[in-house]
Amino acid sequence: MENQLTELRTLTAHAQNRRTDTGIPRVAMVQGIIPEHQLAAVYDPMINVILRGGKTMTVGGRSLHYDPATYFVMSVDLPAAGVVHPAETGEPYLAVSLTLDVTIISNLLGDLPNTAERLNKAAGFSVAAVTPELLDAWVRMLRLMAHPGDIAALAPAYEREILYRVLQGPMGWMLRDIALPDASLARVNLAIQQIRREYAEPLRVEQLANSAAMSVSAFHRHFKAVTALSPLQYQKQIRLLQARTLLVAAGYSVMAAAHEVGYQSATQFSREYSREFGRPPGQDATRIANEIRK
Repeated sequence: MENQLTELRTLTAHAQNRRTDTGIPRVAMVQGIIPEHQLAAVYDPMINVILRGGKTMTVGGRSLHYDPATYFVMSVDLPAAGVVHPAETGEPYLAVSLTLDVTIISNLLGDLPNTAERLNKAAGFSVAAVTPELLDAWVRMLRLMAHPGDIAALAPAYEREILYRVLQGPMGWMLRDIALPDASLARVNLAIQQIRREYAEPLRVEQLANSAAMSVSAFHRHFKAVTALSPLQYQKQIRLLQARTLLVAAGYSVMAAAHEVGYQSATQFSREYSREFGRPPGQDATRIANEIRK
């Protein structure tokens, strides 16, 4: 596998310290030291492969570490915090990712025997060991960056192969369940999408549970198993992350940001923001703005 990793590192050597477009649909890369505030975000469902260094992802109270021997799968939108680590040699962190498309996964399922073994029967995110077959598919996908005329014809086939390798692996059940409408993971995912759309509105757990065809207690249990957060905690993190964006990128005042994301009390907002990010909102926004200007 080392030869494959070496080629992948060469192919992605021009990645920057932010999400870098590859020209291939849903495929991105990143390299180097990433500012802390960029790593605290709502992450789209994805497959992420570390090519050099390591990364720690924390969702709720659960942290997972992965490196070039492993890959990370997130099957639903999750608010998370990350920390990247350089390689032991001091070379910068380097990774590639594929954003998941449920339609493509659904189309694959008809051609795939249901043999995937579950590592964890509930969580919407986990880490597994990388395989030579998976890396080989990534090599062929990223070679397309040098041949953009081939992307439209070949990238869909390589994307299907990457998904196929993951579906055949220990986290394949996770991709299956988001693509099967009756699966509990897919039903929780619908609730997640509603919370994301309506994060500034009061949270109506009974309504979400009813839409998911679950009792309130079952919905709470499944939601926390998938996200490591309760529905209320999930909404709160979405609100705080959005408020941070408004403060830093849009120049909102603390009170305006609080009201925009659904807080009736600026005092409660400041207290919860400080608990989440370690500083009051005004100080945090100033710190981030100073980092950006460096």
